[in-house]
Amino acid sequence: MLVRQAANVLELLEYFARRKRPATLAEISDDLGWPRSSTFNLVGTIVEKGWLYETRARSGYYPSPRWLTLARTVADAAPLPEVAYALVAEIAKETGETTAIAALAGTSAIFLHVEESGQSVRYFAQVGDRVPVYASSVGRAILAQHSPEERRAIYRKIKFEQFSETTPMNAEAVEAELDIAAKRGYHQSSSEYIPDLAGVALSLPLSSRQLSIVVAGPTSRCLERRPLTAATMQSALRRFASELECN
Repeated sequence: MLVRQAANVLELLEYFARRKRPATLAEISDDLGWPRSSTFNLVGTIVEKGWLYETRARSGYYPSPRWLTLARTVADAAPLPEVAYALVAEIAKETGETTAIAALAGTSAIFLHVEESGQSVRYFAQVGDRVPVYASSVGRAILAQHSPEERRAIYRKIKFEQFSETTPMNAEAVEAELDIAAKRGYHQSSSEYIPDLAGVALSLPLSSRQLSIVVAGPTSRCLERRPLTAATMQSALRRFASELECN
C-alpha cells in the first residue's frame, strides 16, 4: 500500500537531488505534475518543520542541512563495516562488473552500497535502488538466510509479477531456486527483473545482519561467466572471512 503523502515527501527530496538548485512552488508543481494547492501545503509543512528553506526571498526553496545531519546520524548508528566496503571494491575490480551489498526492505532487496562498473555498457545501480526479493539473485541470497517460516511470511506479502519468462511466479518456484542454489553454491539470475541482466549473489556473512553481495552486468558479457564470477566472489569472501566474522 502506497501512502501518497509520504511518497510525495520522498519524491520531493529526490527531485532536489536531481535538480541541485532551488525551486519555486510553481517549478515544483510543474516539474512533478502536482496540483498547486497540494504543492503549497506540502512545501509549507516541510518548511515549518525546518527541512526546507528559502535561499532568498521568493527565489525558491532548497533542502536544509537538517537532512544531512539526520542521514549521518542514522547511518552512523548502523554502518556497514569497513571490511564490507573493501570486499566490494576488490570484487568489483576483479570482475570488472557492478558490485553491491543489499538488505531486505519489505518484499524487496535494497542496495546499501554500490561499486559501479567502469565499463561503458554496465549495470547502472545506486544506493537505495530496490529489486523484488523473489525475482533477483541478490534477493534470494537474503531469503536463504531466513527460516522456512520467515520466508513463508514474506511470500504472503508478495504480489508476484512476471517481468520476463525467467521470473519465478510463486513461492514454490522461489523455494526451488533456493534449493538449486544451495547445491550449486551460489545464487544466479538471468533477466528475471531487468532485461538482459545476469547476476551472481552470495550471502554476506556478517553476524549481526542478513545481507547479500551481488555482481551483475549485461548478459552478453556475464551470463556464461557466472560460474567464474561466483568463484571469484567466493575466493574474496574466504580472504576476508576472519574480518567479516568480527562484525
